[in-house]
Amino acid sequence: MSQTTFQGSFVALVTPFRNGQVDEAKLRELVELHVANGTDGLIPCGTTGESPTLRHDEHRRVVELVVEAARTRIPVIAGTGSNSTREAIDLTKHAERAGASGALVVNPYYNKPTQEGLYQHFRAVADAVSIPIIAYNIQSRTAINVETATLARLARDCHNIVGVKEASGSLDQMSQVIAACGPNFSVLSGDDNLTLPLLAIGGHGVVSVIANIVPREVADMVHAALDGDFKRAREVHYRLFPLARAAFLETNPIPIKEAMAIAGMLEPEFRLPMCRMSDTNRETLRAVLRQYALVK
Repeated sequence: MSQTTFQGSFVALVTPFRNGQVDEAKLRELVELHVANGTDGLIPCGTTGESPTLRHDEHRRVVELVVEAARTRIPVIAGTGSNSTREAIDLTKHAERAGASGALVVNPYYNKPTQEGLYQHFRAVADAVSIPIIAYNIQSRTAINVETATLARLARDCHNIVGVKEASGSLDQMSQVIAACGPNFSVLSGDDNLTLPLLAIGGHGVVSVIANIVPREVADMVHAALDGDFKRAREVHYRLFPLARAAFLETNPIPIKEAMAIAGMLEPEFRLPMCRMSDTNRETLRAVLRQYALVK
């Protein structure tokens, strides 16, 4: 099993659009924001990056641009998952060629494979590249859970499957994963409101949605907990908790992009079937943002 590769605060980077196209200048600005504010790694083309609605050429371009803009100052872990194993392999090979430090590979969605099918899928992707792979377990969006026994088998058999973004919402399952896969297997929270509890039981960090708008605060909380300063980490956790809840007033990434738009960070533009937030929820979100002095 590999030594721990990824630890800290990783941002599930949004993909900014303008007039129907990827806003490349804005994406570069966002990379600089995270480098300047202590984010430990960038994850483009994940769920928060609206990857299902990016064309393949756009997906590849976003990965290339983020790697280029990061200039090796912080790692880039490219979202490369698909419900087609062949497509996931192609995207992961591209990420490797582009210079990504690793790849985040989501459960195959809609197909609803067996645990054996999941094992073979992740192993095929891992065998096709040399960069580290983080599995992304999110049953709520994929209809299937990567069971702990399957994950432990992958960690044992594939030297470059080094961690999991755990978005099951279950601390019980996270505890099982840490116990089964060992302390050197990176377990990252997929839910901002569970980051601190996960760190308290031996997790390694977070792939954060709210770090898109409060990167310094999320990094401070994670680093405090990793340093054993749980008093400080709890203070930041409770400060961020209302924002973490508001980020899921509607389907992610609608609230976080609306929040960033309210804060003047990007245009409130989505790819259908993602759409603008309801007026009622937007006002609720705006009220939460006032607590963080983010309303302009």
